[in-house]
Amino acid sequence: MSRTKATTRLQAAGAGVLAAGAGLAGASGFSALLNGVPSPVISVSNRVVDWAPVWLIEFGKNNFGLADKPILIGTVAIVVVVLAATAGLVGLKRPTLALGITAILGLAALAAAATDRTATASPFLVILPSMLALAVSLSTLAWLLAALARRREDQGDRWLRPHPGDDLHSNFDRRRFLVAAMATGAVAAAGGVVTRVFGDAAAAGSRTEFASNLTTLIPAEKAPPIPNGTDLGVRGVTPYITRNGDFYRIDTALTVPDVPADTWTLRIHGDVEEELELSFEDLLGMRLVERRITMTCVSNEVGGELIGTATWIGVPMADILDLVGIRGGADGVLATSDDGWTCATRVSDFYDRQALLAVAMNGEPLPLEHGFPVRVVVPGLYGMVGSTKWVRGMEIGRFADFEPYWTQRGWDAEAPIKTQSRIDTPTGFQELTPADDGSVTLGGVAWAQTTGIAKVEVQIDRGDWLEADLGTEDSVDTWRMWKHTWADPTPGSHTITVRATDKGGDTQTSDSARPLPNGATGWHTITFSVA
Repeated sequence: MSRTKATTRLQAAGAGVLAAGAGLAGASGFSALLNGVPSPVISVSNRVVDWAPVWLIEFGKNNFGLADKPILIGTVAIVVVVLAATAGLVGLKRPTLALGITAILGLAALAAAATDRTATASPFLVILPSMLALAVSLSTLAWLLAALARRREDQGDRWLRPHPGDDLHSNFDRRRFLVAAMATGAVAAAGGVVTRVFGDAAAAGSRTEFASNLTTLIPAEKAPPIPNGTDLGVRGVTPYITRNGDFYRIDTALTVPDVPADTWTLRIHGDVEEELELSFEDLLGMRLVERRITMTCVSNEVGGELIGTATWIGVPMADILDLVGIRGGADGVLATSDDGWTCATRVSDFYDRQALLAVAMNGEPLPLEHGFPVRVVVPGLYGMVGSTKWVRGMEIGRFADFEPYWTQRGWDAEAPIKTQSRIDTPTGFQELTPADDGSVTLGGVAWAQTTGIAKVEVQIDRGDWLEADLGTEDSVDTWRMWKHTWADPTPGSHTITVRATDKGGDTQTSDSARPLPNGATGWHTITFSVA
C-alpha cells in the first residue's frame, strides 16, 4: 500500500471517529444540563454492569480497585472508536453501509438509555441525548464522507491538493475535508467542556453551601473522645480514623449522581401507618447523633483494603421508622438510591444496630462519591445489605418479598460482617530492619462489629500462636489496632499469620472462602524478610 493510500484510509477512519466523538460529546454535554439523564456512554456502560456475570464484576473490583469504573467506561469508549473507525473505512467506497453501521450503534445507545435503571427523568428526556448523538453522528459522518468524495483544483495551497496514488475519488477536496474535520473536533471539544463544567455542578454547589453551615449543626448526642491508646502508633498501620479521601468506594454508579440538597427528598411508604416525605431541611431539624463506625465491603478479600472507620453524623433510623409506624407483618426495608440501586435490610437491624441516616462524615458534608446529601449507615452489615448512598426511597414490607440488586445476582440476602483481622506491617515481601534493640514490630487491625474484638494472635513461621497487644477499644462498632513486638528475629525470610477472636468467644475460621456470597473468610498471611 502506498503512503498516500495509507493516509487516505487514516483520514477515513478519522472521519468515523470524529463523527462518533462529536455525537457522543454533544450528547454528554446535553445530558449534563439535565437532571437524572445519563450520557449515552454511561447508559451503555450501565447495561454492561447489569448484564455482566458476577465473577467478572468481582474480577474488576479485585484487580482494578477504584479504577474499575473508568476502565469500564474507557473500554466502552475504545469499542466505539474501533467500530466508528471501521465505519469510516467502509465509507470510502460504501458510504451508505457506513451510515448504516453508525445508525445501528446509535440505536443501541438509545436502547441502553431507554432501559437505564440509573435514569430518574421522564422517558422522553432520558432518550434525548442518545437521539442527539445519533443525529449528530450521522450528519457529521455524511458531511465528512462527502468531503472525502470531492475534489477541487487549488493552485494556492499545494499541500491541500490531491497527490498521485491517492485512493480517493477524483473530486476530493482536502481543504473541505480539513474544515469539516476541524468543525467536528470543535463540536466534540465543546461537548466535553460542558460535561466537565456542569456534570455535578448542582450537588457540588449544594455541598459547599452546606459545609459553610455545618458548624451550626450540633448533634444532640456527640461521640465521646477517642480513648487514649486506641491508635498504637505503629508505623505502617492504617490510621484509626480513615480520611474521606482515603475511604474505600464500592458502588455501581459509573458517574456520581448529581443530587443537590435543596431538591433532595426521601419518601417512606409501604406497610406504614402514615407515609412520609422528608426534605433535607426536615432531616436537619430532627435529632442528630454522632457516632464512629467501621464499614466494610462484602467484596473485601482477606487482608483487603475495602474497610474504613469514620465519624458520622445523622438521624437514627429508629426515629424515622417510629414516625411512620410499621404495620404488623412488615419486617423489611427496601432502600432505593437515586441511581436506582436497591438494598434490603431487616427492620430489626435498623433498630438493634442503631443505624443512621447520615449527612456528615469526619466533620464534613458527605463527599459526593460517598452519598451526598444523605446515605444510610448500618453498623455490622456489609454495605450491599445496609448502606444505600444517595438514598431517595424506602419501602416497608416483608423482607422475604424483596429482591434487591445484589440478591438478584447471587449474593445472600443477609450478610453480617464477619470477624476478621489484617496485617498492615510488614507488607508482602517487605524487608524489615530491626530497631536498635534488635526487635521488629508487626501490626494491623481487627474487627468484629457490634460484638467487639477480645483477642488477636499472631503466628510466625507456623510456630505457636502468640497473643498480640491490643489498642484501647473505642466501641464494638469500630475496628481495633493490634501490634506484636518480635524481640529476637532471625535474618532471612519469614511468614506471619494473624487471627482474631471476638467477645462472643468465636475465633475467625481458617477456612478460606472468596467474598461471594456473603463475605470472605480465612487467615491473613504475609511473607516478609528481616535484614
